[in-house]
Amino acid sequence: MRAVPNLCERRRAAGREAAELGAYPTPAARTGMRGAAAAEGSVRAMAEFVTLELPEGEGARGVAVLRIARPPMNPLNVQVVREVAEAAAAVAADPRVAALVVYGDERVFSAGDDVAELAALNADQAQAMAADVQSALGCLAKVPQPTVAAISGYCLGAGLELALGADRRVIGDNVKLGLPQIHAGLIPLAGIRRLSLLIGPGPAKDLVYTGRFVEPDEARALGLVDEVVAPDDVFAAALRWAERFTDGPARALAAAKAVFEAGPHGLDRARTEWAGLFATEDRRIGTESYVADGPGSAAFVGR
Repeated sequence: MRAVPNLCERRRAAGREAAELGAYPTPAARTGMRGAAAAEGSVRAMAEFVTLELPEGEGARGVAVLRIARPPMNPLNVQVVREVAEAAAAVAADPRVAALVVYGDERVFSAGDDVAELAALNADQAQAMAADVQSALGCLAKVPQPTVAAISGYCLGAGLELALGADRRVIGDNVKLGLPQIHAGLIPLAGIRRLSLLIGPGPAKDLVYTGRFVEPDEARALGLVDEVVAPDDVFAAALRWAERFTDGPARALAAAKAVFEAGPHGLDRARTEWAGLFATEDRRIGTESYVADGPGSAAFVGR
């Protein structure tokens, strides 16, 4: 990957371009996930509201960036959520990707649910789409690579539910977070269980029942987020964390994540994953280099 400042500037340029166009991406780029990649394979346009930037160069492992762009506030309607899930699936299947950053722009991650869309649904329609949308909102937890949400501005409702599926959340010190669906007579579709596991049932109930906003200091104290930085440093901080894994043991990282996601079956899953790693090239490289030269000396190959 290029240096952090260059990639950060590309994020800013993408945001300016989206604002100028009033739509993201251009119609010519709306070829779906399997459409042609942009210059030198570094950027792939994803449907209408999501772009996915993949590591540059053949065989290179690096950080992918999934960007949500539905100006001006990135509300998550059904289409956007499905596009995010498709992008996440593409990342999961790409061996070049060592880690994933999920981002909106410098102003907002997501203002949450598209309440106008929800207001038009009847009970039968809601029942028919609930499982699909719930699964899509949890898509980041299904990505085997480490994931980090870079959060600016507002991260509310479905936006926070999406971010809860990431392995790490980095926010600006001016961010407001919350699950305000209760004020629309609804509940979070995908975030209650994960929130409860993350911060405990008592604090989780408070946030869901009241629908109140959470300021950065409280979010950090609760464990809702992992790092609070200046607003202009959000993407760079998330990228720095993600880049730690570009030379890491991809199979072992995926195994560890699978155990975390296994919940009450974690011990059983840990046995399976641990034993399976003995068939990987990275395990051989890692153990041999550990014995010979100590920890941190292995040159992993991702197999």
